[in-house]
Amino acid sequence: MSIDWANFTPWSAAIGGLLIGLAVSTLLLLNGRIAGISGILGGILKPIVGDTAWKVAFIVGIMVAPAIFSFFFYAPEVIISTSTPFIIIAGLLVGFGTRLGSGCTSGHGICGMARFSRRSIVAVMTFMIVAFATVAIVNTFGLRG
Repeated sequence: MSIDWANFTPWSAAIGGLLIGLAVSTLLLLNGRIAGISGILGGILKPIVGDTAWKVAFIVGIMVAPAIFSFFFYAPEVIISTSTPFIIIAGLLVGFGTRLGSGCTSGHGICGMARFSRRSIVAVMTFMIVAFATVAIVNTFGLRG
């Protein structure tokens, strides 16, 4: 995957961050719910009566919104230059880590840290340390799928 640096601007990143913050805050203030994607998806897979419609709407929204945006605005082409087995293994490891960490980066990093949750702060520090180590290992040993 490569970043289209020619079309990246700090403004688009700042606006995206503001929109994410607004969405997360709105969900918390209006519904009293945390916008952790893994928890929301898990709630759809193990439904509770009366608590599923908003979760389905949320997941559909995060899948449909980028398509709508790219219809009206420029969206850089995403090129994944690694093998399918490598992506599958990476996805399984992310899923395992999400279960192990009791949540995903969106739940801990965006929602948990904003609420000064110690558990989330430790989780995000762990995510970052492991990410730095993984990049260093991959770059050092040339382990690209």
